[in-house]
Amino acid sequence: MSADPTQVLAFETDCHIFDGCGFPAPGLHSFLFEPIWGDGDSNLYFNKTMLLALLGSVIVVGFFWAAFRKPKVVPGKLQMVAEAGYDFIRRGVVYETIGKKEGEKYVPLIVSLFFFVWMMNLWSIIPLAQFPVTAIISYPLVLALIVYILWISLTFKRHGFVGFFKNVTGYDKSLGAVLPLAMTIEFFSNLLVRPFTHAVRLFANMFAGHTLLLLFTIASWYLLNGIGIAYAGVSFIMTIVMTAFELFIQALQAYVFVLLTCTYIQGALAEHH
Repeated sequence: MSADPTQVLAFETDCHIFDGCGFPAPGLHSFLFEPIWGDGDSNLYFNKTMLLALLGSVIVVGFFWAAFRKPKVVPGKLQMVAEAGYDFIRRGVVYETIGKKEGEKYVPLIVSLFFFVWMMNLWSIIPLAQFPVTAIISYPLVLALIVYILWISLTFKRHGFVGFFKNVTGYDKSLGAVLPLAMTIEFFSNLLVRPFTHAVRLFANMFAGHTLLLLFTIASWYLLNGIGIAYAGVSFIMTIVMTAFELFIQALQAYVFVLLTCTYIQGALAEHH
C-alpha cells in the first residue's frame, strides 16, 4: 500500500459508499500525469497533455489539409464543413473586429488559434483522453504570449515608439490633472494584466469545468452501492448535463480567446491622437 492513503483513495476503483472508504474527491492530483517518456525530475519528459497537444495539432492540420488539398467548386461534405468554420471566424470575428481591409492578413492566424484552442478544450469529453489540455496553465499562457508579442510588435510597427507609448498608456491630454494616474493604470493594465487575464480566462474555465465533470463522474461510481444507487442515478444525469454544458463552454472559450486577440490587434492598428 502507498504511504499516502489519500492517493490510494483517489484512484481506488473498488471504493463505494458504505464500504468504509472516503469519497475520492478530485484535486490537484487529477491534473498531474506521470511521464510517458523521460524523467519528470529532470524536466525532460513527455506526458499525456503534451501527447494530446501534439495529436490535437495533427488533427487540426490534417482536417484542413484533407478539406482543401483538392478544393472543388461544388464542395464535398468535408470541404463544406471546413469552409463554414473558416468563414465563420473570418466574417464573424476578424472582419467584425478588425475590418476586412486590415483583417484579411490575420485570418489564417485567428482561424488556427480558434480551432487549436477548441480542439485542446474538446479533449475533455473524448473517451480515453478525457482531459482539457488548456486546464494546464502553461498552454494558455504560451498562446496568450504569442498574441501579446504580436500586439507589441504591431503597435511599434504602426505607430513608432511615441505612438506605442500613447497606445499602452491611453494618453489623452483632455484628462487634465488625472492624466498621470490614468496613464499609470493603463500602462500596468496593458503590459502586465492583459496577457495574464487573457491566459487565465481560458485556463480557469477549463480547469473548473473539468473538475465538475470529474466530481459528478466519480460520485456516480462511488454512490453505486445499496441505497446510494438512487443518488448515483442523479449524479450520472448531472454528468451528462455537465458534459453537454462543457461542449458549449469549450466552443465559447475558444471564441472568446480569438475575439480578444482580434480586439488587441485592432487596438494596435487603430490611430490614436
